[in-house]
Amino acid sequence: MSLSYEKRLHRVLDHIHDNPDGDLSLDALADVAAMSRFHWHRVFHAMTGETAAQAVRRMRLQRASVALVNGDNPVAVIARSVGYPNSPSFARAFGEAYGMSPTAFRNRGELRPFSSTCIPEVMIMYPVEIKYEPARRLAAVAHTGAYSDIGCAFEKLSATMAARGLFAQAGAMVAVFYDDPSVTPVAELRSHAGFEILGDTPLATPLDTVTLPAGPHAVLTYTGPYAGLPAAYDQLYAVSLPKSGREPADLPPFEIYRNSPMDVAPDALITEICVALR
Repeated sequence: MSLSYEKRLHRVLDHIHDNPDGDLSLDALADVAAMSRFHWHRVFHAMTGETAAQAVRRMRLQRASVALVNGDNPVAVIARSVGYPNSPSFARAFGEAYGMSPTAFRNRGELRPFSSTCIPEVMIMYPVEIKYEPARRLAAVAHTGAYSDIGCAFEKLSATMAARGLFAQAGAMVAVFYDDPSVTPVAELRSHAGFEILGDTPLATPLDTVTLPAGPHAVLTYTGPYAGLPAAYDQLYAVSLPKSGREPADLPPFEIYRNSPMDVAPDALITEICVALR
């Protein structure tokens, strides 16, 4: 029974992700799930901890926040691309979630990516420490495509974990990134969305087992909306690592999420970016 519900939820989450500007009403999502509206609402809330409307709103606004920072499309175009019929309705929803207007969010300089040839004169410097990180075993769902879209893999991972009763053995939420986005086409970027899993709990498809080795890491602690993570990576690679005199090891970087957008405002999100060192 749980696997059937798991598959239905995965289908709905994929539909939300692939159709942010479409009809994502409760009735429409119940149709995608092939379940009655009344029961679908209860199943979705029980398995995700959110109502379907809350999840749709969060996923739409997260996508919009990335588009605001990393592109130059007009706000009205971004609003329509994530399912808001006009700029005022989008601005109200965005302001409630992010505490500022879409334009103000776009103009926050510290969220904009930069390069080593163009480092802003005034920038927020996030703290970086050299830490020994323990080995980690992850229960993970693979994602291919833009790193900023890994949220869909996390949604499916959480649904699978809930359906299989695995959260009792789960630890931190972690994402692993295997490719350099500056040289790899967006459609080919590979990553995993994962939860630390304790003990030797067996994992079955669609869950992959991902192992992160122990060792010294440069750990940047970033506080703020996920749309600002590319700028934090720029700081780590262009400024902090060169100053430290340490070299990265031939291992993929990963992120540890110390809280969740389901629980705190975007400006209170805490993410640790970890880069293994030689």
